[in-house]
Amino acid sequence: MKRILICGSNGLLGQRLAIMLSSRTEYEVLNTSHHRSFVFDHQLFDYTQLDLTRKSDVKSLVSSFQPDVIMNAAGATNVDWCENHREEAWNVNVLGVEHLLEAARKVKAKLIHVSTDYVFDGKTGDYAEHDKPNPINYYGKTKLAGENAIRISEINHAIARTIVVYGHGINVRKNFALWVIENLKNNQAIRCVDDQISNPTYVGDVAFGIIKIAELDRSGVYHIGGSERISRYDFALRIAKVFRLETSMIQRIKTWDLNQAALRPMNTTLITLKAETELGLKPVDITQGVTLLKRELQTTRKN
Repeated sequence: MKRILICGSNGLLGQRLAIMLSSRTEYEVLNTSHHRSFVFDHQLFDYTQLDLTRKSDVKSLVSSFQPDVIMNAAGATNVDWCENHREEAWNVNVLGVEHLLEAARKVKAKLIHVSTDYVFDGKTGDYAEHDKPNPINYYGKTKLAGENAIRISEINHAIARTIVVYGHGINVRKNFALWVIENLKNNQAIRCVDDQISNPTYVGDVAFGIIKIAELDRSGVYHIGGSERISRYDFALRIAKVFRLETSMIQRIKTWDLNQAALRPMNTTLITLKAETELGLKPVDITQGVTLLKRELQTTRKN
């Protein structure tokens, strides 16, 4: 029986990994995050608190659990927060990774690490795994530093870069889709940029890809993204259409109108051919993904 350690299991992706692996009898899974309790505490999930910035805690837990695979879905992902809290961002996104690497090496565990499209500068779009990163904000720089630490570690590893992940989770930080839905349902106007292009990714596809990397023991970098390239503005329109919400509340703007703390790359679309070919990934399109999100929200309300 393979042992899997999930880091960041209270986040959107971490929750989905926990749910998808919970029904797999061939795995023994230990869920962790820096929170004291797990969002699925009422269910039979194994969980323990783990702060990745505490080297001794990481070493102790990994040594005692002896995982075969570590899935690292933890990280500081608020781009503007990272720009203004650089030391804390570095501690989570780089030092935390280094602590996992050191612990993983001692028990010969494989590390599957989640990274981001923001390692690219967004000047061209359609980035493949071998394209040269060039982050333009501090968040992207910390994620690239984490990737580089993994590459030189010489342990068995894979890096899954993903982009604009959306979906439903319990008490998760609002992703773009949830933000659009909540505001439009409350008749609040929103401003969405039409000059940032991405391929938004349904969280279930990311979790599928990561689990397949573990199952097939794949190594290297994989881009896991949605099947459609679209601006944030057009993505918001598609969300509103599926949820039958008023599109007139969605205002079209440019990135510079937001006056954000961190620079944003304009086109970071990812080529997913490698993941589709080697992992069997079949990413959903936006209508399919948002429809799945709608069903999840309806099921949650019924329960």
